[in-house]
Amino acid sequence: MPTLTAANTALTDVDVDVLILPLVPGSDGAPSTVPGAADISSAIASLDPSAARGDVHRIPSYTFASAGSLLLVGLGEADLAELSAEDLRLAYGAAARSLVGVERAAVALPGGSPEQLAAALEGAALGAYTFTAFKSGTAGSAPDGALAEIVLLADDTAAAESAIARAEVLADIVTVTRDLVNTPPNLLYPAEFARRAEELAAGLPLEVTVLDEQQLAEGGYGGIVGVGQGSARPPRLVRLAYSPEGATASVALVGKGITFDTGGISLKPGAGMDEMTSDMTGAATVLAATLGAARLGLPITVTTYLALAENMPGGGAQRPGDVVTMRNGTTVEVLNTDAEGRMVMADALVDAVADEPDLVMDVATLTGAAMVALGKRTAAVMGTDAGRESVLSAAETAGEPFWPLPFPAELRADLTGRVADLRNIGERWGGALSAGIFLSEFVGETEWAHLDIAGPAFASAPLGYMGKGATGMSVRTVLQVLEDRAAAR
Repeated sequence: MPTLTAANTALTDVDVDVLILPLVPGSDGAPSTVPGAADISSAIASLDPSAARGDVHRIPSYTFASAGSLLLVGLGEADLAELSAEDLRLAYGAAARSLVGVERAAVALPGGSPEQLAAALEGAALGAYTFTAFKSGTAGSAPDGALAEIVLLADDTAAAESAIARAEVLADIVTVTRDLVNTPPNLLYPAEFARRAEELAAGLPLEVTVLDEQQLAEGGYGGIVGVGQGSARPPRLVRLAYSPEGATASVALVGKGITFDTGGISLKPGAGMDEMTSDMTGAATVLAATLGAARLGLPITVTTYLALAENMPGGGAQRPGDVVTMRNGTTVEVLNTDAEGRMVMADALVDAVADEPDLVMDVATLTGAAMVALGKRTAAVMGTDAGRESVLSAAETAGEPFWPLPFPAELRADLTGRVADLRNIGERWGGALSAGIFLSEFVGETEWAHLDIAGPAFASAPLGYMGKGATGMSVRTVLQVLEDRAAAR
């Protein structure tokens, strides 16, 4: 990610390649204007640039500023007070995303509050993300073209430094998630994911434990072992513990880490299967949020489980109709091997609940049904009333779109097994709800939230600070839940 710095410098004097400025609609059909920059507004009047939210226009700076060029980003509203923090993140993220090949850019928001300026910086830092690890270079150099530095223009130096400190953490942990998700599945498999988790945790107050396939089998993790047994690359369960002295609140996190999902013997269609490299986003998300909690020094105990497996149709793969015994002794009929996420998650949830936390929160790209219900930009949240509300409140603060879904009592009957305690699928209708109800069987009375991020975790089209591929959506919400819980004690 780019280096973030602050400067108390006039718009006209900042020496960067590009100066990012807001563009707002004029009144009664008048041309769009740049707040606080009358000369620039006058100069662009004849161009009549669109101030629609997220529209960007790059023009020469002429004699108006020391910057090499100006990038005007539409805010969609003439009154800055009408704009939310997420509106600004998306707008300035779109601006930064357009600056491939630019080395230094400055972010300005004349007339904006310190909170709005912080949101603009966060958006720009998130939008500057690129993933070029596997792009061939020319003349020995990588063709990344990513922004190297973002300068925040602010009068209040203390507020600017605070905004930078937070934006650095947020951008870093979202980058961790995006990088993991964007890494090809032949290079990120369960053992490698576990190794990277250990590497990322090094130097932070985190204790990391990794269970291999033999330990999982001996420990009775039937769900994780069963899903992973069709792959030549065996499963892992990673536990990270953050236990700061004096913590009075505790949260357990569980992440689905299917490093590639073919569907197993219940094979998926070939079209779009390449995107199943993203089926470990839940594990990447909770790992990143845990790193964020440790970096921020939050006074809260966080215990995190990454349930890692590769779902392949190899000769040893489990079959539809198999019965497996889960970590807590519950038996499950595997009627569809493509309903594998709930199987690995259930085993990890048993361990998470055993830690007796105040809240258990799991994150998973769990069901296509959640996408059918909510589309590709909004995530679902289910669980106990208090757990669900914790997520919705945090999501509103973080600016990420979540929507609550219910647990209709009548759907539980469809999960009763014929020869075992449970079956791993219900009927087709309400599939996201049935998956959540299945998981609820493994959390008992613990306060719990289940986040199904199947749609927004991986984007086929860019939006704001999110390009194509991994978005990192929900990392900021999960971290915000931890911050809220820490602050409440």
